[in-house]
Amino acid sequence: MIFKKKLTASLCSLVMACAGGVGASLTPPAFAQNLRGSAEGPTKARGYDHPDQFLHLRDVKPADNMYPVIAHPEQEKQAREKLAALEKKTGKKPNILIFLMDDVGWWDPGFNGGGIALGNETPVMDRLANNGLVMTSAYSAPSCTPSRATIATGQNPLHHGLLRPPMYGEPGGLDGAVTMPSVLKKLGYVTQGVGKWHMGENKGSLPQNVGYDDYVGFLGVSDMYTEWRDTYYNPEVALSPARFRMIEEDPFNHDEVHCSTANTKKCDSLKVIDLDYIKDLDTHWLDTSVNFIKKMKDNKAPFFLYHATRGCHFDNYPNAKYAGKSRSRTSYGDCMVEMDDVLGTLVKTLEDSGQLENTLIFLTSDNGPECEIPPHAQTPFRGCKGSTWEGGVRVPTFAYWKDMIKPRRTEGLFDQADLFNTAISLAGKPQAQVAEFVPKTSYIDGIDQTGMLLADNGESARRSRIYTLNQYLSMVRVDEFKYIITAEVENGLFQKGDIGGFGGTIATSTGGAVLINLYTNPQEDASIGIRHIPMAAPVGATLGWYMQELIKYPPQFKIGFADNNPPLYNLLPTLRDAIRRMAPPAQPPVPAK
Repeated sequence: MIFKKKLTASLCSLVMACAGGVGASLTPPAFAQNLRGSAEGPTKARGYDHPDQFLHLRDVKPADNMYPVIAHPEQEKQAREKLAALEKKTGKKPNILIFLMDDVGWWDPGFNGGGIALGNETPVMDRLANNGLVMTSAYSAPSCTPSRATIATGQNPLHHGLLRPPMYGEPGGLDGAVTMPSVLKKLGYVTQGVGKWHMGENKGSLPQNVGYDDYVGFLGVSDMYTEWRDTYYNPEVALSPARFRMIEEDPFNHDEVHCSTANTKKCDSLKVIDLDYIKDLDTHWLDTSVNFIKKMKDNKAPFFLYHATRGCHFDNYPNAKYAGKSRSRTSYGDCMVEMDDVLGTLVKTLEDSGQLENTLIFLTSDNGPECEIPPHAQTPFRGCKGSTWEGGVRVPTFAYWKDMIKPRRTEGLFDQADLFNTAISLAGKPQAQVAEFVPKTSYIDGIDQTGMLLADNGESARRSRIYTLNQYLSMVRVDEFKYIITAEVENGLFQKGDIGGFGGTIATSTGGAVLINLYTNPQEDASIGIRHIPMAAPVGATLGWYMQELIKYPPQFKIGFADNNPPLYNLLPTLRDAIRRMAPPAQPPVPAK
């Protein structure tokens, strides 16, 4: 009995102490009008808000068929003033150079911590990145064709319909699409494409029919020209005359091609791509871009140059100059060293021709590492190409523009779809004006990030980022939180070999409260959805809102997997009813006026 009385007295003292001390009143002190704390009592810590974190804000749709944005009027004003001053000085709109690498991981360049540490130094990339804007949360689609079509159209794969890479002559799906180069042409730009196309070989998808004045490159992807020729990689084809002949006669274009508006029916073949010429493609494409830049020196029109490298997609066959030049001495490492040299030559050509100060240089990759084919790229995150884990879609990205972009790093969200809106904005049609070029029935997933690039401390205009996986709506990110409903499951089918990529299975339904904090758990191996419901609810609601957008602006399935008409989208009435039963978004986007 004595012990019970002592215990009761001790508990009472503890409660009173937590309230402010023994004998203190239980009334909260004056400073705690908005009481916060823990089991140990209230706190006087005021906390901090950080740039580019907008979960608590409502984003606004510039037009009904456009993804919503976080408005930053002051930084937009600063960006437009910078652009006006530069145009007054140069007499024309800015040039735009997109340098798109292939299968290069977030970690590979030195500016993201790789480079020399991973056996492939990237001094040019590092110098430009450190004097530009490094985007640590920039995103691609899970594989090359979906990403390239997203850059071209400003739509994510569910809206442009190219859900996977077309292979061995399959048609693409850009027919009739409004593309970045087609809009830039209308705004007075000369448009040149160089390198890997991989958005279809059918007439309507050819480069000259979707906005390019001229294009030199190949229509497919590296391995499509090499693997069946290689007695080491594919002996079952290369050492079988009948099978070899089958691929040789397959109706896909086997050559490097030249496409121009002078011939809208087809591209002209330049040279067969075999195991020797594959080594020289990036050198030849560099010459093409260099000649174009020199030709534009005194042109009164601005230019758009899309330079899509062959490297570093497998199969990497280094030419004699680069074989063994990387510290790693792998074919992948050697390729990264070559890509750095290619970029350096382009920048020097711009500088020597007096065009550097009027050119935005944007470097990125079409997806993360292809982990099923070593040696390959590197990422510190979970997953690889073919998945929507961060390793598959968070890609190395920077924007460099001499004297226009203040050197810094940003964690603001950036989607490759944003390049569509941003390029058109730089050409003179900012924000909602991009909708003038797109049918009202087409959805624009990109947003104008001009202010993010050009304002001295510009923040992203993107509150959320949607992840798509093949034909599925997969995940959404808001701030550091990522909500998951569909994901790749590594080792789902196979327990051996390199994990990740297209070899995994796909779980099309999670438990409904799968939430990742990408700051505390970048490996994405533990859900915090139940413990952190105050975050899970609004982030999940953002995904619910986007489902409603997909009902209003339905997905397209131009090139996909075996199930090109998934039940999720065939049964729209059922889906609509399910969404209506969901709790309404906590902070839905404000509709366009």
